[in-house]
Amino acid sequence: MDLHLRDAHVSWHRHWLPTAEADALQRTLREAVPWEVHRIRLFGRQVDSPRLSCWMGDADARYRYSGTDFVPVPWHPALLPLRERLAGFCGGPFNSVLLNRYRDGDDGMGWHSDNEPELGPAPLIASLSLGAERRFLLRRRDDHARKAEVVLGHGDLLLMGGPTQQHYQHALPKSTRPLAERINLTFRWIRPAGPA
Repeated sequence: MDLHLRDAHVSWHRHWLPTAEADALQRTLREAVPWEVHRIRLFGRQVDSPRLSCWMGDADARYRYSGTDFVPVPWHPALLPLRERLAGFCGGPFNSVLLNRYRDGDDGMGWHSDNEPELGPAPLIASLSLGAERRFLLRRRDDHARKAEVVLGHGDLLLMGGPTQQHYQHALPKSTRPLAERINLTFRWIRPAGPA
């Protein structure tokens, strides 16, 4: 389903990953991924991000986000066939994935755009959700009152491409309601750095 946002290419594919596969992948990632709390720069100071994360990918897919350099851990074998499947579905390659683990409603992600230089001017971000449903918000960068919302469920795929990151921010808000765990995988193509 296309979200029909002006100056953006955003589509939502409900139950893209069948439930049994999504269940198995969530169990595997919960136990096998080297989860950690990333330190990020927020309002000029270093703070712990409110979620567990892991940056994974090809050896040259280094990434700088919020004042911190991330060197990828090697691909987990369970994600290699998924990467190929996504590449076929999306029509483009991925050399990395950011995994975020939201343990409950106290974990979230603030407003931001995936517009780091390593991603290029029009990146394709393939975001796969596993576990509890969570609200996902988008708003225009030049008019914060113009928003869209989807509720991402288990096995849902959200694609953001074209000029989306230039014109929109997105967020996964915290919730005061009791929520079960959610794992999110955002597959990307990081442009390898040239020789120093």
